[in-house]
Amino acid sequence: MTNLLMTKALKEFQVCDRDLPEALCQEYMTAEALAVDTETMGLIYQRDRLCLVQISDPQGRVTVVRIAKGQTEAPNLKQLLEAPNVLKVFHFARFDVGMLRQNLDIQVTPIFCTKIASKLARTYSSRHGLKDLVLELEHVELDKTSQSSDWGNVANLSDEQLQYAANDVRYLLSVRQKLIEMLKREERWELAQQCFKALPVIVSLDLLQYKDIFEH
Repeated sequence: MTNLLMTKALKEFQVCDRDLPEALCQEYMTAEALAVDTETMGLIYQRDRLCLVQISDPQGRVTVVRIAKGQTEAPNLKQLLEAPNVLKVFHFARFDVGMLRQNLDIQVTPIFCTKIASKLARTYSSRHGLKDLVLELEHVELDKTSQSSDWGNVANLSDEQLQYAANDVRYLLSVRQKLIEMLKREERWELAQQCFKALPVIVSLDLLQYKDIFEH
């Protein structure tokens, strides 16, 4: 089942059940980079399930995939998110990548994290949340009213919830470009890339519930 919804901002986004349609997956596969986000029932991998996966491409095409309770695979999503030629851009990739691996056995690669990039580049600020980042770099104020809501009722999500989910990926690709410029200017771009490459190992440690492994 696929629905086309019109947001209040007059921007369209598509809602799909369980997986990306094959044709849409192949269209996304041609992108140099995609913005990706997830919505979950909570923040604990072993307890809280994945509910939504959101994707946006450089043309601004946003798709929200509703993940069913108990679902353990999404072949087209897996193909796309594991494609080595398509960069996946997240905000706080560590969590989303872990959730995708835990719930759908997706080994996301390659990865760019705007939160890591922000912490490396924007050392003048202690505010690295997506809302603060989009406000400063894109001059857009995101509505976070639906952030803490019941994402598990995927068949009956409100327009406000779906709008919130879609907006979480709309601006990531533009934010990434601005952060790359800052990182290069401050000579921290290579360090950022090393951090991104280390994320899959950090996620593996998270899923095994290791804590403070690098501490004394």
